[in-house]
Amino acid sequence: METLEKVQTQIAKLQAQADALIKKQSSAVIGKIRELMEKHGLTVADIDAHAGGKKRGRKPGSKATVSTPKPAKYRDPKTGATWTGHGRAPAWIASAKDRTKFLADGPAVQRNAVSRTTAKAGNYVRGPQAAKYRDPKSGATWSGRGPAPAWLAGAKDRSKFLIAGAKEGAVASKPAPVKKAAAKKTATARVAKKKLVSKNSRTVGKTPSATKAAARKSRAKKIVAKKAAASEAAKRSVAVTTVEAASTEAS
Repeated sequence: METLEKVQTQIAKLQAQADALIKKQSSAVIGKIRELMEKHGLTVADIDAHAGGKKRGRKPGSKATVSTPKPAKYRDPKTGATWTGHGRAPAWIASAKDRTKFLADGPAVQRNAVSRTTAKAGNYVRGPQAAKYRDPKSGATWSGRGPAPAWLAGAKDRSKFLIAGAKEGAVASKPAPVKKAAAKKTATARVAKKKLVSKNSRTVGKTPSATKAAARKSRAKKIVAKKAAASEAAKRSVAVTTVEAASTEAS
């Protein structure tokens, strides 16, 4: 027969086993959470900010500390993941020697914008380029240099992916070719019109004289033909009269 002490001892052993299993499972879960945080560049501050700054297990009566979300300082151009620059660096930037390439909005971007403005047209600007296109789904960006990423390579109209500043610049640069094409088309139409008017004037100027000459020539031919017919008729009449007279004398 089991006594109360034996039952309590068994309960204690089972509780210890349960605690060990919970700790083991918790370690595995924490490891997975840490991997996900490093992969996406998240920190504890980001999680607190997403949860509204509330922490679990706060003691009653203690003041709640509200953590203000920090702006993203670095961005992964491939996945669009961000990092504030505080805490443990995520895997996509941890081994980078020059982190200025991953700056979201920093001195590198500003220097690049200034150099692009001052550089002459057609000159290649070295160094990190400002983002020109952005994927609305993942937030990934592309400067427009080098091979296009997969999310933009198959797009027929890339203007849909243009960032606001780059889009305004592209729209502002389009009117000049349109005006040139319109001016060229107008000039071509004017030249064609002048040629047509000149051709018509030459044709109109020559037509009356040519028509009058042809009419005079036709009338002259008709008169000559009438005279010839009359002369022939006269000759035939004389011949007939002569034949009749000779026949009368013979009889």
